[in-house]
Amino acid sequence: MNRLRVGTAVLATAFASLIAVPTGGADGLPVLGIDVGGSGVAAAAGGSRYVTLPAASNTVVARVASATGKVLSSRLLPGTFTIPAVAYDGSASGLSHDGKTLVLIEPRKNFPRANTKLLVLSTRNLQPTRLVKLHGDFSFDAISPLGSWIYLIQYVSPNDPTRYLVRAFNTRSGKFAVKPIVDPRAPGEKMRGNPLSRIMSTDGRWAYTLYDGAGATPFVHALDTSTRSAHCIDLDALAGRQDLWRLRLRFDPRAHELSVVGGQGRLLLVDLRTFAVSGGGTSGAGIVSSWIAQSLTALAGCCALGALALLWFRRRRRRPLRPVLTPQGPCPPQAGVGAECAGASGSSGDACDRGKRTRKVVPTPTALVTSIEPPCASTIAFVIVSPSPVPGVARATAARVRKKRSNSWAWSTVATPIPESATSNTACPSRTVVETVT
Repeated sequence: MNRLRVGTAVLATAFASLIAVPTGGADGLPVLGIDVGGSGVAAAAGGSRYVTLPAASNTVVARVASATGKVLSSRLLPGTFTIPAVAYDGSASGLSHDGKTLVLIEPRKNFPRANTKLLVLSTRNLQPTRLVKLHGDFSFDAISPLGSWIYLIQYVSPNDPTRYLVRAFNTRSGKFAVKPIVDPRAPGEKMRGNPLSRIMSTDGRWAYTLYDGAGATPFVHALDTSTRSAHCIDLDALAGRQDLWRLRLRFDPRAHELSVVGGQGRLLLVDLRTFAVSGGGTSGAGIVSSWIAQSLTALAGCCALGALALLWFRRRRRRPLRPVLTPQGPCPPQAGVGAECAGASGSSGDACDRGKRTRKVVPTPTALVTSIEPPCASTIAFVIVSPSPVPGVARATAARVRKKRSNSWAWSTVATPIPESATSNTACPSRTVVETVT
């Protein structure tokens, strides 16, 4: 009970300090603003995760239940520390695969920094076992499955954070391994770049990190945390891409394959037995998502064309009929079959058009009216069974019993009116030209 009260009080103090004191630092990466202390690092066994919260000049470290957020244990530590982030996608690390060792790092305030502090904890009671003080600028990279070795990035240039060495540090002896971690196939090759994405193997042994290559060829750094060795896997197909920061790593333990995925699915496939890289093609999910996107685009285009066609058709139907205008004057009224146009005798025949002409005439407004019989007022039957008081009406009307009947008349003179256009025909038989305008 006392332990629970102490833990609750400590967390309350930490949250109050978090609200009152703004934090502008970050974890060990050589940039500001990236801090994964609040989201924490999950245990490999599942069920819990470790988080850190700043409390003025101190730090609260706690183990909380992943499902409920309940605080299982906590401790107030002197100094400022946080859960280390290991890639710019927010990947966190610092917890060994066996769940017994947790490593925290002092947040970064600038680059470069003259000294680096790390704190090694036992997760059994969150008690510190070693405070590591290093001269120089380091960031956290990985931890071995049993927590005996931690791997640090040592920045060797005060102006370029993409130039670094990978160093192995023994948490029990407190000493570095003699040589930096390099690829035995290319010991003279220098790694450069920014860590974009991180994924661990299911046994916690291998740490796979995607690097942008600092303007050169992107690569995957495969770090074996058990044997303190590494392999650099060049990804030539990704050279020149502008969206490297969007790419992520995916690990398939059954096929023992590593995939580089993007928005359109799998881009590259790495065989972790031989470290061979293949194109990989597009995964099933990528194919489905691409097909759906293309289908939606085509459907949107068809809908737009259909809407334009419907709009054009409606405007076409609403357009009023226009009289036919010809450069010649209209033919005079027909006087009889074979009659000549008035005034055409002795002329050249250009005074009027001869021949037969048919054109539509707009109907008059009254042609669209249908009368209703009998008038509306006479179709309503007012029935009151027992009026009280009895209105003063004529005896004949009062004596006549009015029965309930329909209040509408089931007959009309014609059906629903349909607009009709009259047709006028004018014939001038001296020509054979026939013109029909609708």
